[in-house]
Amino acid sequence: MNRFRFQWAAPLALAAILPSVPVFANPPSEQIEFFEKKIRPTLVNHCYKCHSAGAKRIRSGLLLDSRDGIRKGGERGPAVVPSDPAASLLLKALRYEDLQMPPGGKLPDQVVADFATWIKQGAVDPRDAAASTQKRIDFEAAKKFWAFQPPHRHPALPVRNREWLRQPIDHFLLARLEQAGLKPSLPADRRTWIRRVSFDLVGLPPSPDEVEAFVNDASPDAKEKVVERLLSSPHYGERWARVWLDLARYAEDQAHIVGNDQSLCYPNAYLYRDWVIGALNADVPYPRFIQLQLAADLLEPGDVTNLPALGFLGLGPKYYSRKMLAVMADEWEDRVDIIGRGLLGLTVVCARCHDHKYDPIPTEDYYGLAGIFASTRMFNRPLDEKREKKGDEAKQPKDSLHVVCEGKPTDLTVFVRGDVTVQGQTVPRHFLRVLCSEEPQPVQQGSGRLELARAITNESNPLTARVIVNRVWGQLFGQSLVRTPSNFGALGERPSHPELLDDLAVRFVQAGWSLKWLQREIVLSAAYGQSSKTDGNHISADPENRLLSRMSRRRLGVEAWRDAILAATGRLGESIGGSSIDPIAPDECRRTVYSRVSRLSLNPMLALFDFPDPNIHADHRVETTTPLQKLFVMNSPFMVREAEDLAKFLASRTDGGDRSFIQRSYLVLYGRPVSEAELRLGLEFLKGSKDAKVRRQEYAQVLLAANEMLFID
Repeated sequence: MNRFRFQWAAPLALAAILPSVPVFANPPSEQIEFFEKKIRPTLVNHCYKCHSAGAKRIRSGLLLDSRDGIRKGGERGPAVVPSDPAASLLLKALRYEDLQMPPGGKLPDQVVADFATWIKQGAVDPRDAAASTQKRIDFEAAKKFWAFQPPHRHPALPVRNREWLRQPIDHFLLARLEQAGLKPSLPADRRTWIRRVSFDLVGLPPSPDEVEAFVNDASPDAKEKVVERLLSSPHYGERWARVWLDLARYAEDQAHIVGNDQSLCYPNAYLYRDWVIGALNADVPYPRFIQLQLAADLLEPGDVTNLPALGFLGLGPKYYSRKMLAVMADEWEDRVDIIGRGLLGLTVVCARCHDHKYDPIPTEDYYGLAGIFASTRMFNRPLDEKREKKGDEAKQPKDSLHVVCEGKPTDLTVFVRGDVTVQGQTVPRHFLRVLCSEEPQPVQQGSGRLELARAITNESNPLTARVIVNRVWGQLFGQSLVRTPSNFGALGERPSHPELLDDLAVRFVQAGWSLKWLQREIVLSAAYGQSSKTDGNHISADPENRLLSRMSRRRLGVEAWRDAILAATGRLGESIGGSSIDPIAPDECRRTVYSRVSRLSLNPMLALFDFPDPNIHADHRVETTTPLQKLFVMNSPFMVREAEDLAKFLASRTDGGDRSFIQRSYLVLYGRPVSEAELRLGLEFLKGSKDAKVRRQEYAQVLLAANEMLFID
């Protein structure tokens, strides 16, 4: 069986399995963030004393405190040559290959590796040509930036083609299209639309019966009925939970487990995943959804029902040598980052070493938030009273609910330049100043987690509603209105339709912060219902589809792709919740959202198909196309098993002939009838000299490997 799979050069196979998907580079904002977090602090702490404008004596004529200085170099030539590590003298000095810098001792290998990565990626350096003294932030002026202005309703814009409109969002989109001299694309056909909305809302393809029922439903509310059925499905929470788990860097262990040490393994982490699924199915209002994840123990003292929600913090990165201040400082940074980028769309951690260079976030604000997490402790809560304890915690990970609880209230001092050994003034715990109408008040009670949760979800906060609306939009249209969904700051992209984003955010709040309302509002729009087919005018006038002149073709994530394969074979499990699985196991039939996620060793199938790094917050999925992916669909035991099951499943639902077998294949896999050309090609393939059963299994595997299984539209 394996040998023939490398010989699928028949037109059917090649046409089906060869994709054309671009590899996306890191956005520039991520490279700038890397510089601010990894490169600038090292230069400040170890190099500026001798190589900056403020040095008493500038050594070797080399200035490292500006972009121009570091590229011009000193007496021996350029210190950094972008994209060329071998020619960068600074890297050679850090490696102690020629010069030895800093002279007091070689920096850790990881720091040197960070510089090599930075240079290789182009040495992005956002510093001004000349170093300047940091000015204090003018918060009144800063609040005039679009993201810090309260969102508000906008009047419907005048449009000519009013017959096209279905939802309020269509007014804003059509107005921009007409201003650009464009018309929307034609509506998608019914088969395409129901497949699209099914994957988007529940992460599963529609069954052939569901497709036919919708195609034949002539009632004016046919789409509404489909959407309500999908939103009420228990599978809705499974699909959207995975989006949240990416943001929350969900994992079931840590990246640095040594030997058989199980103290950093979380066998009951799935309870947090189950809580998220249940909360989304119940359409818990978004503010309560956030508040419970930050402070369920404080919001509802004595009620254990929602304690698994605290896994949002309790399952975050946890390091060895936790008694060391530097180690704990890194953990606090992770918590601040998940709050900043995950919930507020701000790169707050850039202020750990210095005032944020681009956004109105002073260092004091960073330590005001970090103090909240310094006052919070990771807590292995016993699952019940019968579990063996060590102090107030469960002794064994298998008996634990991995959450957080109150620690000793602690206000942190500013770590000057991020160095825990150089401490400045003490900063009371508080929320971000730019998001407060007045001077932020110090925490009044406990750690401050509950006050933080309420500040984030306060209706006066201009960011929280915008950020989640933008994320949902990106999931449904393939690109967000703000294409840097975790950075609404100065280095982030501006919204393509600012009035639309504001209007939708305000109405989302007025609708009770209901995520299902938001998704319903979007998927029932005329814009969402467009075809992905277009003409040359659309491509030339709107090449990136920022005006949404058509629907974007989208690639399924590994979860939806694997689930669609299992659904096609009739083996997909229906049970909701429970402990984790190995998705690559041939006999495993539960949905992929239940896969075990390891920071130490990510499942090879998940890693191969672009699952995000669970060590960090992920606001999008990078898409790659590699030969290994196609070798997987041709040779893996999982795909072989699914092809065999699919052939059996189809044979049991046809009259036994090749024609009906092919016809049923296309209805089950792609939700559409087979074309005459495809039918002829399939019949020719099945007439081969091999055993009929083997031929059908091979044919089934080719169809499972096809691009049409991997792409929406």
